[in-house]
Amino acid sequence: MNNSNPYKSAAQIDDLVHQMVDQLNARLAERHITNPLMIGIHTGGVWLAERLHRQMQLKEPLGTLDIAFYRDDFTRIGMNPQVRPSHLPVTVDDRHIILVDDVLQTGRTIRAALNEIFDYGRPASIILATLVERSGRELPIEPDVVGICPDLAPENHITLTGPEPLGLIIKESKHSPS
Repeated sequence: MNNSNPYKSAAQIDDLVHQMVDQLNARLAERHITNPLMIGIHTGGVWLAERLHRQMQLKEPLGTLDIAFYRDDFTRIGMNPQVRPSHLPVTVDDRHIILVDDVLQTGRTIRAALNEIFDYGRPASIILATLVERSGRELPIEPDVVGICPDLAPENHITLTGPEPLGLIIKESKHSPS
């Protein structure tokens, strides 16, 4: 598949976001969490977090992370030339956090995000929500809430496109996944 042939359309992504909102609300209710702080990881995680945050009607402003300086695989993927500032609107100390990313594959992006969050303080808990969970895990990191788990070949790379509208595309990758 390529950019002109989306794997999931905007309408299908909206349906997945609604399902994720239901899963997150159920998870929060189970844990008796009433005022979580949502943080999206640039770039696709922020796009997804904006939608989740709006639909969940969370009170706290949305936080954003750019984990470029926290990556441990620069030698394989190179430095991202578009580093954005991270923005956490309130303290993370003793807060229940919903961490949002678009695609979980190796686990290295989430590990970097956790390192950055802990540089800001010590949260009470973190719920991980990802739109896509795919094979290829290199670290023992697992999401609490997932939109889809597609069965993809190792050479395929899935990407969230956006921000308006959101879509998912699959393309064949010639290099290592991130």
